[in-house]
Amino acid sequence: MAAPLLQAQIDIDAPVATVWALVSDLSRMPQWSPQCRLMKALGPVRQGTRTINLNRRNKMYWPTTCVVTEVIPEKKMAFQVNQNGTIWSYELEPTDAGTRLVESRHAENGVTAFSTLSINAMFGGVPNFEQELVDGMNASLSRIKAAAES
Repeated sequence: MAAPLLQAQIDIDAPVATVWALVSDLSRMPQWSPQCRLMKALGPVRQGTRTINLNRRNKMYWPTTCVVTEVIPEKKMAFQVNQNGTIWSYELEPTDAGTRLVESRHAENGVTAFSTLSINAMFGGVPNFEQELVDGMNASLSRIKAAAES
């Protein structure tokens, strides 16, 4: 069973506007995420925009599609993965030194049975895969931090 919430956060020594410019440009997702190889928005990024994506784990590739569910400039970007129902989000909060960025994977309503079967068969089970996702979140946030602070 999928965890209802996976989350990681990082403090970035850069203004919210700088961090927002990085996370709201979905075409840059492959620069941040160890798993994402392509994320292409089919139109301007706003609520309802669809994306096509290509993910990779080792030598295995798989496509997904998403729908942007929330865009609050300089505060929040969220999108739902159609294949499993999870919602991924980036939330930005100003701090004295810059920006706190939180990445989350929401599965409060669970995931599809097909997703669970696939993860168990190809990714070593849900706990193992979810640990990889959290590790990937931390890697993504570190990459965004490095870009924002450069």
